[in-house]
Amino acid sequence: MSTEATPIPRPLPRPSPFSRPFWEAARRHELLIQRCPTCRNYIFYPRLNCPDCGSRDLNWMRVSGRGRVYSYTVARRATHPAFAGLVPYVIAIVELEEGPHLTTNIIDCDPDSVRIDMLVEVAFEDVDATTSLVMFRPATS
Repeated sequence: MSTEATPIPRPLPRPSPFSRPFWEAARRHELLIQRCPTCRNYIFYPRLNCPDCGSRDLNWMRVSGRGRVYSYTVARRATHPAFAGLVPYVIAIVELEEGPHLTTNIIDCDPDSVRIDMLVEVAFEDVDATTSLVMFRPATS
């Protein structure tokens, strides 16, 4: 009899009609967010209307993938049982150069080295054949 525990499946995004282009782009290792052609604002999270001017004529635009850590916390206890093997890990809000904020993880660095205003760049974690998660790592340039 095996004493190994069965791994708990990681919670994965369930794309909606509004967020599907974001997740499809992530799978291609591209960062796309919406932009309003009327007021020129970049928008995240995906939605039907521009939150600034109300326009429904939103476009999907590829963005730089560069930003800075706006806020963060280091999870020293798993926030979900599937993440138990990852502790400690960084949960962060990254402010993109284009303006929007994304909730994400900071990877590829010691969690205790993360700082507010740290420059970061997008990274993608391929979870399975259909899903890639958007993460950020310390900027290399």
